[in-house]
Amino acid sequence: MKVSQKKWTQQTGWVVLRSEFAEKPQLVLIFGARTLLSDATHFDKIHAMYPEAHILSASTAGEICSDEVLDNSLIVTAVYFEKTTLQFAKESITDPEQSLEVGKKLASALPHEGLTHVMVFSDGLKVNGTPLVQGLGEVLPPNVSVTGGLVGDGSDFKLTLVGLDEAPAEGRVIVLGFYGNSLKVGYGSLGGWDPFGPQRTITKAKNNVLYELDGKNALTLYKEYLGELAKELPASGLLFPLSLSVTDKSGKQVQVVRTLLNIDETEQSMIFAGDMPEGIKAQLMKANFERLIDGAQQAASMSIESLVGAKPDLAILISCIGRKLVLKERTVEEIEAVRSIVGEQTVLAGFYSYGEICPTAATEKQCQLHNQTMTITTFKEV
Repeated sequence: MKVSQKKWTQQTGWVVLRSEFAEKPQLVLIFGARTLLSDATHFDKIHAMYPEAHILSASTAGEICSDEVLDNSLIVTAVYFEKTTLQFAKESITDPEQSLEVGKKLASALPHEGLTHVMVFSDGLKVNGTPLVQGLGEVLPPNVSVTGGLVGDGSDFKLTLVGLDEAPAEGRVIVLGFYGNSLKVGYGSLGGWDPFGPQRTITKAKNNVLYELDGKNALTLYKEYLGELAKELPASGLLFPLSLSVTDKSGKQVQVVRTLLNIDETEQSMIFAGDMPEGIKAQLMKANFERLIDGAQQAASMSIESLVGAKPDLAILISCIGRKLVLKERTVEEIEAVRSIVGEQTVLAGFYSYGEICPTAATEKQCQLHNQTMTITTFKEV
């Protein structure tokens, strides 16, 4: 497995971060600002660089490469696999109600024989991540792990873009399947937020739309907690996610975090990145700087457990935009924390997202939708 990487900004043009190799890569990942990816000429130029590769592109709420966190850039990571083969599937989506069916269709479209891992890159605004993940899990073999994320659009929340072998567009969900026993894949996902205030029961909700907590209007309660920050909703909601106690497929209680995507003043409702099931407990959370960075480091440690002492060739980092907005100038510290674990030889690529997809433990396969986490997928061919 060989990995090269370059970045483009308006100020610098193309800069090589990891040198090219002689072999022709099978996979090229482009993570970049939505405004740049909207210009098809960028895709055309990258396609000309790698005419025989599959090119998967995704818009971001910030780009991760090497040891940097960037905005308004294009990060291009080219991967040559010596023993691993790839398969892709894509679907269009126009409404979150389609998420379950889209997940099932994507999982069915990938050949299952020899499949070891799946990565999903989804539109970040037209999808309900919970049923998307559910649909994937219902159809994929139980021994296949899934990671990925809901792509971003900075803090604008206007539209998100995903593409496969063409200029990216909104309303797309793409899955990438990895095949063969030579590829070792690890993953880890952790947050680092502190709960505060009382636990409340979700008493009225539909899918990912929340109406009431403890029989009271949820938006009104939320605004009371935010105080002056309520004027900056929905963006300020990224600083105060909700922690939910949910039951996974095995019947085990797990904690997941949900990020606010938008509010509806007319309906007096709150729209989250994933389902808000009635009857479960929810609790407000706030940032703890040191725990956020420590969470990234622990996620990195989880992601290399299955590599049994080997260092990964590539690590794909998908971190929530809420973490970036909280950490601000300290955002790079969570990337440095990951680097301290995976080692200098590992190529780091990734983006800030509207939702992260990963199993809850390094030893599990069934994935969950997460928010406000650092989620890491590591790759090593042996």
